Amino acid sequence: MSFYKNACFNIEINFTRYGLVIDDYDIAIVGSGTSGGCLAYYLNKAGFHCLLVEAGRSFSANTFPGNEMDYTTQLFWNGGMDVSMDGRLIFLRGKCLGGGSVINQCDLDRFDDIALLDWKEASGVTFFTNEGMIRHYEEVEKHLVIQEIPKNHWNRNARIFAEGFERLGFRWSPLARGQSDCAIEEGNDCIVCLGGCPRDSKQSVLVTFLKQAKRNGLEIWPEFETENIQNIKEGVKIAGRRNGHYIEVFARNCVLAAGALGTTHLLLKSGYGEKLPSLGERFFCHPQMMNFGVFDEKVNSHKGVLQAVKSDDIRIRKKGFKLENVFAPPISLAMLVPGFGKKHQAWMQKYTHMACIEVAIRDVGKGKLTIDRRGKLKINKVLSKEDQRRARQGQKLVREIFEAMHAKEILQSNFMFGLHLMGGCAMGIDPSSSIVDGNFKVHGCQNLFIADSSIFPSAPGINPALTIMALAHRASKAITNAGRFHTDRQ
Repeated sequence: MSFYKNACFNIEINFTRYGLVIDDYDIAIVGSGTSGGCLAYYLNKAGFHCLLVEAGRSFSANTFPGNEMDYTTQLFWNGGMDVSMDGRLIFLRGKCLGGGSVINQCDLDRFDDIALLDWKEASGVTFFTNEGMIRHYEEVEKHLVIQEIPKNHWNRNARIFAEGFERLGFRWSPLARGQSDCAIEEGNDCIVCLGGCPRDSKQSVLVTFLKQAKRNGLEIWPEFETENIQNIKEGVKIAGRRNGHYIEVFARNCVLAAGALGTTHLLLKSGYGEKLPSLGERFFCHPQMMNFGVFDEKVNSHKGVLQAVKSDDIRIRKKGFKLENVFAPPISLAMLVPGFGKKHQAWMQKYTHMACIEVAIRDVGKGKLTIDRRGKLKINKVLSKEDQRRARQGQKLVREIFEAMHAKEILQSNFMFGLHLMGGCAMGIDPSSSIVDGNFKVHGCQNLFIADSSIFPSAPGINPALTIMALAHRASKAITNAGRFHTDRQ
C-alpha cells in the first residue's frame, strides 16, 4: 500500500488494489439537491471540512441539454422512468448536481397549520408548528429571490385557470416562484427550465447555496455513485464509484440527502433494515394527473410563463387535492394523450389549442420501498380508495372549470406522475415506527443523519421544496450542536 498527503486539506489518500481510500472529513453529505446543497452551505459555513458527493453530472446554464429527449436521459434517474410495481405511477427525480432543484419549477410555499400539525401528531416531534419553523423559513428565504408572476406576464392558460375559478366561486392565488430574471418580456419560455434554467434565473441550489459554498471552499464530487454506507468506529464509511474507480471515503459524520428514493434505497442496500424495522414504510408522492381543455383559439400554454396560479380555497384544501396551471413539452405530453396512430396524431395537432390544469392529490395511501435480491429498488405504491376519491373530485372540478370556460373538448389523462417524493425514513420519537429522531439522527446509529424529504411523516399537499430547505437549515444547527466535531480547522 502507498499513500500521500493532500497538502490543501491534509487528507490521507491510500491506494490499494481495490481503489482509493480517502480519510479526514468532518462531514460527508450524500446528495446535492434541495436538501444536500443547502446543508452543505450551512455546515461548510460553520467551519466543518465537508465533502459533498452527487451521483449525477455537473451542468451549468451553458451546458444543460438543449432538448427534451437529451435532458430526460441526462438529468433524471433512469431516464425519468422509475415505475411503481403495478406500472401505474412514474416517479421523477433529478440526477445532477443540484438534484431536483434543477429540474423542478421552483414553486416555493411555506407549509400551513394543516400540514405541520399533522406532522406533529404523526411524529411526536414538537417543532412541527409555525412557531417552530418560521426562523428556518426566514433564514433560507434570505438566500432566494421569490416572486409572483404579474398578470401582464400571464399566458392564456393561466387566464383560463383564474377566470374559471372565479366563475365557479373558488379562490385562487399567484404561485410563489423562485426566480430572479426570466425576461418573459423578451420572449423567453419557462418550459425550457424543466431541463435546467439556461439563464440562472431559477433559484436552484446550484445557483444559490452551492455557488456560495464553492466560493467558501466546499469540496464537491459529481459523478460519485454511493453504493454502501456503514457505521464504523469513530465515523462512517461511504463506498462508491467515480469514473469507474472504486473509492472508500471515511468521515466522522455522514448526512444522507439523496431524496426519498435515494436515501431509503441506500440504507436498504447497506443492511440497515435489520435494525430499523420501519425503513421504507410510509412513502408518499402527491400523485398528479394532467387535464386538457381544447379551445377554438390558440392557448399556447407552452409559451411564456409555464406556471403562474394555484388553487387557494380552504374548501379544496380540505378535500385533499390542489390545482395548478401547468403544461408539458411535446414528448412528455404525447405520453399523456391516449390512442395510437391517426387518433393520437389528431390530438397532438391540437397542442397549441390546449389549456392544462393539473390535479395533485394529498395522498394518504402509504407506499413501501423495498429491494430485491440484487439490491434493485422496488416501489410499491398504489392509490388507496380515499386517494382515488380525491382524484375523482379534483378531475370533476377541472371539468367544471373547462366547461365554464366553454372548452370544445376535454381530455382527462389517467396517466399519473409522482413528483414530490417523500417518506421512507420518517422522523419520529418512537424508534419502532420511525427512522430519525427530532435531531435528524438515525435511531441507534452514531454519526449518521438524514435531512431530506425521506423524513416526511406524511404528505403535506403543498409543494415541499421550501420546507425541505428550511428543515436542512434546522438539521445543520442540530448537527452542529451535537458537539461531536473537534478539529483544528475550526
